[in-house]
Amino acid sequence: MILGVAEWLSFKLGWNVTNIRIAFIVAFLVFGTGLGLYLILWIVKHFSH
Repeated sequence: MILGVAEWLSFKLGWNVTNIRIAFIVAFLVFGTGLGLYLILWIVKHFSH
């Protein structure tokens, strides 16, 4: 996506980046939480260096 969260999360968890991107999209469409979760994880990624 835009801020690099999916790639960062795939590196941390050892999962495929495509699966993580699909999970964000499904979470956004079904639960409405994907965007908020994405932004929270961006903040964690940004300040965890």
